[in-house]
Amino acid sequence: MTKIRTARRTHGFTESVIRGMTRLATEHGAINLAQGFPNFPCPEILKEAAARAIRDDVNQYAVTWGAARLRNALAAKYQEWYNLPVNPNTQVTVTCGATEAMASALLGVVDPGDEVVVFEPFYENYGPDAILCDARPVFVPMAAGQSLDLDRLSAAFGPKTRAIIICTPNNPTGHVFSRRELEAIAELCRRHDAFAVTDEIYEHIYYEGEHIPIATLPGMADRTITISGASKTFSVTGWRIGTIISPPDVTDAIRKVHDFLTVGAPAPLQEAIAVGMETLGDDYYEGLARDYRRRRDILCAGLIKAGFTCRPPDGAYYVMTDFSSLSTLPDDEFAKWLTAEHGVAPVPGSSFYSRPELGRTQVRFAFCKTDDMLQQAVDRLQRVRD
Repeated sequence: MTKIRTARRTHGFTESVIRGMTRLATEHGAINLAQGFPNFPCPEILKEAAARAIRDDVNQYAVTWGAARLRNALAAKYQEWYNLPVNPNTQVTVTCGATEAMASALLGVVDPGDEVVVFEPFYENYGPDAILCDARPVFVPMAAGQSLDLDRLSAAFGPKTRAIIICTPNNPTGHVFSRRELEAIAELCRRHDAFAVTDEIYEHIYYEGEHIPIATLPGMADRTITISGASKTFSVTGWRIGTIISPPDVTDAIRKVHDFLTVGAPAPLQEAIAVGMETLGDDYYEGLARDYRRRRDILCAGLIKAGFTCRPPDGAYYVMTDFSSLSTLPDDEFAKWLTAEHGVAPVPGSSFYSRPELGRTQVRFAFCKTDDMLQQAVDRLQRVRD
């Protein structure tokens, strides 16, 4: 029970703050810019493929570590996009979303007493995931708009370091890690015999730079666990299809954890995601980034005009803001006030930090919404100064 209580207390809340804000937004009829789910449909080809799979009675358990068609499609994608050879039988595990993928990966390779390096601010699950492994998270500050402090990162590594978690493009800051930054991380992983566990769920949503899987760097294929999934790329966050690419010698451990956590991801939806990966071409992915850039610009311009301080993110679909010029309320109270009184729900900034006081003047907004909904939110935010 001690481990459970510790994980639940990690950020001073007793549930997911993000999903709690979704509930609050529903309660007040607010525009939900807290939780990162799109309010627009996924590609028709995926819906048709899912319905066809159900009609064809693909309704029982798939292979625990993933349907063969999806594993093969994923291996082909990594070869085509990143020139990264992947064996679909010994390196691919399909999970119930990237959230389960991260938990399965860490539980598969991290032992009690190990240390896990985490950039801060971070997606709210990373700290609790490390704690559930009986490991100690070691936090390295890297705020929105900042580049990697190599000296500080190097100091965070030590004899107990087992892994570092890298999210690129980053949630919540929008940072896209550069080749230079990734090479520095890779050098530390090789020097300390540590794993790079990468959350690349936003790999196709970036506006500046390029997406570079750290597994493609010299000496990193055998010490990188690459996590991604379909939720953000295909706008199907409710389908819960996540993926893990891992070295063969650790795949077995990860699959065992995955098996006992969830058994397997939804079988007909795995078939549909495979169809999407096999069929949708460069024009789809280019359009995805182009549309999100437009949505980013709508929201960021509106936030700045309303008095928030922020910079446009380089990737993903979130923007971290500072509201200290608008209110002296702490972040959790400000988020609730903004939701109830102005009808726009953000996420309190403290949920992305190891110590709540580090995020007390910040909130995060998601822009994975239609242009019309974002414009409505911007119009409402203009009244915050009144």
